[in-house]
Amino acid sequence: MSNFDVIGIGNAIVDVIGHANDTFLDHMGIEKGIMQLIERDRAEVLYAAMQDRTETPGGSVANTIAGLGSLGLSTAFIGKVKDDALGRFYAKGMEDAGTAFPNLPSASAEAPTSRSMIFVSPDGERSMNTYLGAGADLGQGDVSEALFEGGKILFLEGYLFDKDDGKTAFSAAAQLMRAAGGRAGITLSDPFCADRHRADFQRLVAEDMDFVLGNAAEWTTLYETDDLDAALKQASAVCETVVCTCSGDPVILIRGDERIEVPVRKVVPVDATGAGDQFAAGFLYGFTTGQPLETSGRMGVVAAAEVIGHIGPRPKADLKSLFAAEGLI
Repeated sequence: MSNFDVIGIGNAIVDVIGHANDTFLDHMGIEKGIMQLIERDRAEVLYAAMQDRTETPGGSVANTIAGLGSLGLSTAFIGKVKDDALGRFYAKGMEDAGTAFPNLPSASAEAPTSRSMIFVSPDGERSMNTYLGAGADLGQGDVSEALFEGGKILFLEGYLFDKDDGKTAFSAAAQLMRAAGGRAGITLSDPFCADRHRADFQRLVAEDMDFVLGNAAEWTTLYETDDLDAALKQASAVCETVVCTCSGDPVILIRGDERIEVPVRKVVPVDATGAGDQFAAGFLYGFTTGQPLETSGRMGVVAAAEVIGHIGPRPKADLKSLFAAEGLI
């Protein structure tokens, strides 16, 4: 349980993916293109209304960790699931995919295993309806110190900042990784996270993180400005490496005085689920293996383009082969 290349901490969510047109979304009161938090009763209604379902172990950082595992890195994911059917499915799915899942399904967890009903529109946009069950209750007691021995990279999920236990778990894990000689980073996850937890996020970026990933809306929300460059300037003044995805515009990567912009290839999405998660996987693969900043960014773009070309949030193609075709490895 040590010497992992990348350890992720996030909400362990079973993704339930199905198709739906705009009429269905309107009828069910689903706001298109965003992540909505829902209660257990609502989750059951939406699950029953899905015409087709693909179930997979998910969660933002878990998807990133799975992508890194497919690239050959040794990975572990710290999450919390209940000892129920979905929880056992989740734990087995992570292990089967080659990612260590050290926390066994918990019989004492109060809430059921987290799940997200994801409706994919004909234009590829996804509308996420997430029930934060047991996964959101992860705390410092779920973080094993032994796991970090010899570790290189820790990657955290902003969504877990909704509870104080998640905040303390993040700080403890970052300290453990740094004490082991590794580096720690976070994905901001969502503008709503940045808005709800602005002060804590800003402190985390400034004091505990070596790298931070976010999109343009998350960065401008975090620093309360409409000027993206001003937001990134504030972030890069206190954090070693800052990355900003900008939808169809070039990705911005900043490290010290180095600023790189990597063009994004235009791809008609089949399913946009996991685009940011797999960008993070590609970027972190380059980051972990010591690639230049531009190469890491280009790896992220390639990985994101692959995942939006099919249903599901995890890679189906061999990402290393795609990197090689682009001359990146």
